[in-house]
Amino acid sequence: MRGYLVAGNWKMNTDRASGTALAADLAAAVPAAEAGVDVLVCPPFPYLSSIAEKLDGSAVKLGAQDVYFEAPGAFTGEVAVPMLSDCGCSHVILGHSERRHVLGETDAVINKKVHAALKGGLVVVLCVGELLSERESGSTEKVLDTQMEGGLSGVTEADMAKVVIAYEPVWAIGTGVTASPEQAESAHEHLRKWLANRYNPGLADRVQILYGGSVKADNAEQLLGQANVDGALVGGASLKASSFVPIIDAARKLAQS
Repeated sequence: MRGYLVAGNWKMNTDRASGTALAADLAAAVPAAEAGVDVLVCPPFPYLSSIAEKLDGSAVKLGAQDVYFEAPGAFTGEVAVPMLSDCGCSHVILGHSERRHVLGETDAVINKKVHAALKGGLVVVLCVGELLSERESGSTEKVLDTQMEGGLSGVTEADMAKVVIAYEPVWAIGTGVTASPEQAESAHEHLRKWLANRYNPGLADRVQILYGGSVKADNAEQLLGQANVDGALVGGASLKASSFVPIIDAARKLAQS
């Protein structure tokens, strides 16, 4: 059983006070490990240590939203893998659509980050997804294949034990538009087939594939109920416990069914 991962990507939001308050609420909501459901939050870099303190003793995992691929050194403004580990991070999001389309990250750069993170012992949440124009032109699967091939180039079967895939249709991120459960399942099924062809069916069946794109309490259960959807990468709804915990609850309900 793959189980569910519900991950909150806070993006460039919160301040120290609101972030630590949110973390305390989540720690109270997820005090102990639960069979079939993991919870992850990825705050902005400056607050990682403060958030880690609030999460200490709970089952909520801590991640970062990006990392640089070089070892610590003269790289002004960047953050290295050992720094994330030192702050208590177990996970890192890489290849998010905002990194790709706003900041111009290429598959080659993302791949370097993937290797650096894996070498440093972090679990990678690798994001892939198509633009609206690419979906409308029928290029979704081609785009996903290119991003998977680029991001996972040189990643071994053993490495894949520490890789999570997140499908995020760019046209559904922060727009209020959500992929239908059927659209999400179709993309996730394609990604799992890609993993089976690239590696093997057994590995493909073990890798968690999350859906990210305007996930909310009122659509979470339907999305997570799809056969190949193993959790959610949540943006805006992860910024308040009142909207994030119900998504966790949806995963809990499905895990127990």
